[in-house]
Amino acid sequence: MDPRETSDWAAELAAAQAWWREAGVDLAFADEATVWLADKRAATSDTGAESAPAQAEPPRVATRPRIGGERALWPKTLDDFPAWWLTEPSLDPAPAAQRVMPAGPHGAPLMVLVAMPEAQDSAALLSGRQGRLLSAILSAFGFDRDQIYLASVLPRPIAAPDWSALAAAGLGEVLAHHIGLAAPQRLIVFGKDISSLLGHDPAQVAQSSPRFNHEGSSVPLMLAPALEALLERPALKRGLWTRWLEWEPTGLGT
Repeated sequence: MDPRETSDWAAELAAAQAWWREAGVDLAFADEATVWLADKRAATSDTGAESAPAQAEPPRVATRPRIGGERALWPKTLDDFPAWWLTEPSLDPAPAAQRVMPAGPHGAPLMVLVAMPEAQDSAALLSGRQGRLLSAILSAFGFDRDQIYLASVLPRPIAAPDWSALAAAGLGEVLAHHIGLAAPQRLIVFGKDISSLLGHDPAQVAQSSPRFNHEGSSVPLMLAPALEALLERPALKRGLWTRWLEWEPTGLGT
């Protein structure tokens, strides 16, 4: 291309731009406005019609199934309870082989309730250090282990259970039903987390005269530190013995 032609074209373009600037037009305009900051629109459909922007779905919150399942299917007698305890899926995802059954007679003079089995438990509940401590405590209280009804709130040991979430999912109702089926004359609860499931303030663990009330029945209840805490802090045993002496004269069956 002849350099003179390039020079002439550039001069003409510059002259045209100068003319428009003098006329007050220094920006490009279009008939339709463009929203530069708007989100990208949804793809045009096959018919050419523009679809509405897709709405973001709210995040799904996983909800835990109600513990115990359908209440109408709960066991009606204590004899029916062990099979249900080992097989009801909402109680725990673990199979029956990893769960530990409660044991003891109906209407026992004393029911002992702990949070969960010990790690090594299989055929029997509390077969380790906590169990040996419990046997010594029962002996001091004047009971053989086979006289009492021994149960755990959870079917198997769990590291750091979320008691608030378990309570919200209905664990307290299952526990109350279990105690009602066992129908003990008195009840000792080892652990403040369990007392909250029964409707008692965990801060009042030293209280010596609460009662467990359920469906018209009322059972004397003693709140005690967890067996694990008693093992770690032997000084707590003195307080437990003192509360027992204060509680024991209430008599059985009151």
